[in-house]
Amino acid sequence: MGMLYVVPTPVGNLEDITLRAIRVLKEVDLILAEDTRTSGILLKHYEIKNVLLSHHMFNEHQTTDSLIERLKTGETMALISDAGTPGISDPGFLLVRTCIRNGIAVQCLPGATAFVPALVSSGLPDDRFCFEGFLPQKKGRQTRLNALKEEERTMIFYESPFRVLKTLTQFAEVFGPERKVAICREISKIHEENVRGTLTEAIAHFEKTEPRGEFVIVLGGKEKIK
Repeated sequence: MGMLYVVPTPVGNLEDITLRAIRVLKEVDLILAEDTRTSGILLKHYEIKNVLLSHHMFNEHQTTDSLIERLKTGETMALISDAGTPGISDPGFLLVRTCIRNGIAVQCLPGATAFVPALVSSGLPDDRFCFEGFLPQKKGRQTRLNALKEEERTMIFYESPFRVLKTLTQFAEVFGPERKVAICREISKIHEENVRGTLTEAIAHFEKTEPRGEFVIVLGGKEKIK
């Protein structure tokens, strides 16, 4: 049997990669990349000259079985996404689950994940939290938000710049305009920004400043009644 390595890649700054990740990417027989063009920039930077194969949410159901057969013959593969840790709001779960069902070893390397620095730097309680990733864009969105109204843990969401203002406005409607929030964008990049305060203050900020980049929204949980 071969081995599947799940390898985190930088969410922004190319220096945010481990020495072990670089070694694994150089040594495996095949690298599975969400977008070969995006990953090609990182691999070129570290002089990793390895075979790349596209593996993403639109083709993973078609490619997984053939990859499993190759792993069974002894090949080693590294799964990477465009940024961060595969499987966390990115493709990866299907392949990992199928490997486990077929007795193929899976190792996930520790490394970059966007929500961790956003949570730690938010100033909101980080001893207990829940990760929600991307909310449904349409169907089920309001239902999901209503289900979180009584959540006391800090909540973490991913959002695109095109919907962040809409999402913050919906949060204010559901959780109340004075709920504490921290919004981190462009993590580890030149234009990294943290906006902290109430939902009202965050909405006002992004009404004046056009949202750009990828966002992590860290929302305070419902305060316990003392």
